[in-house]
Amino acid sequence: MQNHLQNDDTIVALATPQGVGAIGVIRLSGLEAINMANAVFHGKDLTKQESHTIHFGTVRDQDKVLDEVLISLFKAPSSFTKENVVEISCHGSNYVIRQIIQLLIRKGARPAKPGEFTKRAFMNGQFDLAQAEAVADLINADSEASHQAALNQMRGGFSEEIKHLREELVHFASMIELELDFGEEDVEFASRNDLKQLIDKLLVAINGLIKSFDLGNVIKNGVPTVIAGKPNAGKSTLLNALLNEERAIVSDIAGTTRDLIEDEVIIGGVAFRFIDTAGLRETTDTIEAIGVERTEAKMKQASLIIYLFDLADTDAVEINREINKLENAGVPFLKLGNKLDKAQGGMVEKLQQQHPDMLFLSAKDPEQVEKLKERILELINLDKFKRGDTVVTNIRHYDSLLQTRNSLMDVINGIDNQVTNDFVAMDIRQSLHYLGEITGEITTDDLLANIFGKFCLGK
Repeated sequence: MQNHLQNDDTIVALATPQGVGAIGVIRLSGLEAINMANAVFHGKDLTKQESHTIHFGTVRDQDKVLDEVLISLFKAPSSFTKENVVEISCHGSNYVIRQIIQLLIRKGARPAKPGEFTKRAFMNGQFDLAQAEAVADLINADSEASHQAALNQMRGGFSEEIKHLREELVHFASMIELELDFGEEDVEFASRNDLKQLIDKLLVAINGLIKSFDLGNVIKNGVPTVIAGKPNAGKSTLLNALLNEERAIVSDIAGTTRDLIEDEVIIGGVAFRFIDTAGLRETTDTIEAIGVERTEAKMKQASLIIYLFDLADTDAVEINREINKLENAGVPFLKLGNKLDKAQGGMVEKLQQQHPDMLFLSAKDPEQVEKLKERILELINLDKFKRGDTVVTNIRHYDSLLQTRNSLMDVINGIDNQVTNDFVAMDIRQSLHYLGEITGEITTDDLLANIFGKFCLGK
């Protein structure tokens, strides 16, 4: 891993969001950051101040005062980037921010590229690539669960697990390589049985990480949840109850909802994007038919489907017929009997016996809607996350783990088929390569550009 790679240039960018606010924070990083800030600052001599101190004064363009500011100093290597870093807190006027940044550019700073501060932190050994990516996830986290997942990764929990797996494999790789050096002497430094046992152990850990991605994806991106059912089953009423606002039009007229209505709510720290859909039925109405097609398309894309059955206007035989149709289609869904207060006598008890996992409520009853929320969380299965186990949330990491698993399987197949040491060594090296890609021990310029190019400016 690279350490303390000093860049010759000093970069500058706004670290706070664009737009008018109370304050804006302008960040400088690089060898000349403190000298450049000092050249425009009127107050204490910044070059003589201690690291991690804050100083009040004015920023001036020659004799013209641009703003009163607070300047925070972070001297290398005790900063985010491990370079000299200066943060200028000024008033949040777009004009003031623009004037100060332009002044610093004239003093020799270069406008930072997206994610360049975090990239420098990675290149200088502040943290590995997985932790660097977690910085972006932390910034974009909009729920408690996504925030906690990003924080755990940024603190190195996932990286430590990958590092441990890689270290175990490196030992055997070195033994195999040593055998290649003594190829003509028929010696064995690495027991093939021990190697297979190690790889079996690694595969258990890697398969666990791969399986965790389903949960990790939910935590990071939220749960697209479709509310479906026949017309007038109470879908819009349920959406309004879940959101606690009148988001969808509610009417006794069947087919009122003809387009998709979406909104997001946080349940148990997880973001759910609820989608109210057009009622599923055959129709000659062109507009309604388009709505039904969109409903069916959304159901195929959803992570969770809440399917409503109208207990007031549908008998048990028809409900069972509908459930069988959905189950035969292979659609994962939560069975929800709605309008419990208007249900026909004895029907609920009969359905409970036939479908123990079916939930019954009236969408107008807040307490019953809360029970639905509890059931939804159970289906997402956050137990693994709550235990503090490592959860994979990044698609790039997931792909590298899949590639690692394939390479490790090639090692086992090679041993079983008694292939030569050079092929076994090649497959082990490939496994190490994919694991190294996760933490950044193996990188390319294109990979880094792709990752950090998605960051915001100033981060």
